[in-house]
Amino acid sequence: MKIVFRLIICLSFLISNNAHSQKIKVACIGNSVTAGYLLANPKLDAYPSKLQQLLGDKYQVGNFGHSGATLLKKGHNPYYKNKEFTDALIFHADIAIIALGLNDTDPRNWPNYKDEFSSDYQWLIDSLKQGNPKLKIYICKLSPIFSGHPRFKSGTRDWYWQIQDKIGQVAKANQFELIDLHARLGNRPDLFADNLHPDITGAGIIAKTVFEHLSGNFDGFKLNKIFSNHMVLQRDLPIPVYGTANAGDRIEVQFNNINLHTETDFNGKWKVEFPAMKFGGPYQIKVTSNQNTVLLNDVLIGDIWLCSGQSNMAFPLKSSATGKATLKTLDKKLPIRLLKYNSLAETDNISWGKPILDSINALNYFSGTWAELDQSSLADFSAVAYYFGEKLAMEENIPVGLIQMAVGGSTLESWMDRGTIEHDDLLVDILGNWRKSDFIQDWARGRADLNLKNATNSKQRHPYEPAYNYEAGIANLTDFPIKGIIWYQGESNAHNVELFNHEFPILVKSWRDKWNADFPFYYVQLSAIDRPSWPYFRDAQRKMQSVIPNIAMAVSSDLGDSLNVHPTHKKEVGERLALLALKNTYHHNIIASGPVALKAIKKENTIIITFNDAKGLKPSGGLVLQGFEIEDEKGNHLTVKASVLKNTVHLAVPAGVTIARVLYAWQPFTRANLVNEAGLPASTFSITIN
Repeated sequence: MKIVFRLIICLSFLISNNAHSQKIKVACIGNSVTAGYLLANPKLDAYPSKLQQLLGDKYQVGNFGHSGATLLKKGHNPYYKNKEFTDALIFHADIAIIALGLNDTDPRNWPNYKDEFSSDYQWLIDSLKQGNPKLKIYICKLSPIFSGHPRFKSGTRDWYWQIQDKIGQVAKANQFELIDLHARLGNRPDLFADNLHPDITGAGIIAKTVFEHLSGNFDGFKLNKIFSNHMVLQRDLPIPVYGTANAGDRIEVQFNNINLHTETDFNGKWKVEFPAMKFGGPYQIKVTSNQNTVLLNDVLIGDIWLCSGQSNMAFPLKSSATGKATLKTLDKKLPIRLLKYNSLAETDNISWGKPILDSINALNYFSGTWAELDQSSLADFSAVAYYFGEKLAMEENIPVGLIQMAVGGSTLESWMDRGTIEHDDLLVDILGNWRKSDFIQDWARGRADLNLKNATNSKQRHPYEPAYNYEAGIANLTDFPIKGIIWYQGESNAHNVELFNHEFPILVKSWRDKWNADFPFYYVQLSAIDRPSWPYFRDAQRKMQSVIPNIAMAVSSDLGDSLNVHPTHKKEVGERLALLALKNTYHHNIIASGPVALKAIKKENTIIITFNDAKGLKPSGGLVLQGFEIEDEKGNHLTVKASVLKNTVHLAVPAGVTIARVLYAWQPFTRANLVNEAGLPASTFSITIN
C-alpha cells in the first residue's frame, strides 16, 4: 500500500507539471557506466534500459551517458560540453538520475580542480532545472573502482572517496535523495572485468537500486536473518532490532514490555534500539509491519561470542576426543544457544559446478539460524566453541550465545574487509592476483585452483580469496552487538611470519572498528605438527600479545599430532580460551595462562630462566623436563638438560660454548612439557641471554 501511495503521489505531481506528456520522463545522466560501455548491446543491456523494463510503460527512460565524461567543467572531458548534455536538456525530464564523478579521479582532474567539484555539480543541477524547476533529482554515489584499475594506487583509491564525500555533501545541501551504488556493488568484483565497468548483471543491480528509490519498493518487509527463535541478545549494551521494508513503512517492535516504532528510510532500511538490559529470559519479540507480523520465541539476553577461523575452529564436537561422552551426558538446560553458519560448499579436494560457483559469486555462501542446545544441533557444532561456551555458562551462570563462522583452510586475508586491504600498500595487490601471489600459501592456491577448475569468470570468487569471507559473512554481523571473539586460524598463513606480523594486528583492529567496540579477542596458538615453519609462527603468535591490546592466547602445542593438522583434543583448547575470558573479561582471580619467560641469565655453566604465572613450575605428568635447547653464536642448536629449581628453570650449558639464545618447544612437533601449578603449558618461545 505504501508503494502504491508513493507512486500515485509521484504520478500526480509529475503529470500535473507535464500535462502534455503521457509518460513520466526519466533522464539517466552519467558516464560510461550509464552509457553501457563494454556491454554486448548497450541499447538493451545498459542500466537505463533495464530501468525502463522495471518501471514499465508509464515511464520513458532516456540514456544520456557519455563515456569518459567528467563532472568537473575544467576536466579533460567535461560532460556539459558533450551532445548528451544538450540532449538531456532538450528531453525535459521529470526525474533525473545523476551518476558522475568516476572520471574525475583521473590525475588530470582531481588534483587540479577538486575545489570546484561541488560548485560544478551545483551548476549542472541548476542547468537541468532551468527546463523544469520542479525536476526531481536523485544523486548517485559512485559505482566502485576496484584495485586492479591501473590508476588505483597512484591516487584513484584516495580521490575516489574524496569525491564520494563531495557527492554526499551536494545531495545534503539540495535535500536530494542519495542512491549509493558502491554499497550495492563494492563487494562484487566478479561483475567488473576491467575493474571499472559493470557487466550485464551489474547493470541490472544498478537498475534495481535506482528503481527501488524511485518506487520505494524494496521487496517488502524482512527482519534481518540473524533474528530468530532461540537467539541470544547481548546484555549491557543497547539492543538493536533491524531489517528492511518498503520506503515509509511503519515498523513496530515489542520486547520486554517496551514498544518502539519507526519508519523505513529511503534506502529500505529500518532499525529500532532498545536500552541496555541485564541478562535473563526467555522473552518474546514481536515485529509488526502493515499486515506482516513476526513473533520470536525463546529469546535470551546474555553474552554472545563470535567463534571464527579455519578448520580447527570448525572441527565438530562429535569428532573430538571427548565428543561422544559430552553428547551422551549433555545438560540441555544449560542456557547456551548455537548459531552455526554452514558453508554452501566445503573447500575439499573437488571441483565445483556452475550453480555453486554462481552462488559463491553472489556471496550466498553462509547460511544458518539459531538453535537450542541439544544433541542434534551440537554434534556438528564447533567443539572448541562449545567447550568455551559451556565453561562460561557454568562459571558465570548467564546465557551464552555462540556464533560459529569458520571455513576450513581459509586464509587470514579472506577475513579482512576490502577497504582495509585496499588502503594497505603491502596488501593491496593481492586482491587482484591472489591465486598467483606468494603471499597466499601454495597449498591454499592449489586447492582454490581445483575448486574453481570449471569457472568461466576470470574473477570467480572463492572463500580463500582476500576479503571474501568478510564480505559474504562477517559484514552481515557487524550491526549485531557481541561480547567478543575467539579465533583459531593460522595454518594457512604459517609460511610467512613477517606477513602475519603485519596482518594480524590489522585484522583485529579492523573488526573492532567495524563493530565500533573494543571487544576482547582470544586466539589459539597453532599446535605441534611436523611442518618446519610452525615454531616460528607459534612464536610470532605469542608475541602478538604485547603488540595488540585486549587480546590473549591459548597454547595448544602440547595437544598436537605429528601428522594430523586436526588434533582431536578440543575440550582442553576451548576451556583454555574460557580461562582467558574468565580472567580478563569476567575478572575472576584465576590463573589463565601457562608460564611466561621473563629473562635468562648465565651463571658459570648454568642458564637460569625466570617466569611469570609460575608459582609451581613442573614438567607435566611428573616426567623429565623436555623441550629446551640452546643456540650458540654460530647458529648451532644443542639440546641441554633442564630442571626446575626454586620455581626457575636451570639449563646445564657445555663449557666453552657462547650462548646466543634459549629456545623452548622449537621443534615443529614438540613434546615440550613445562607447565605451572594450574597445569597450563608454556608457549613456544625464544629468549636472549642477559
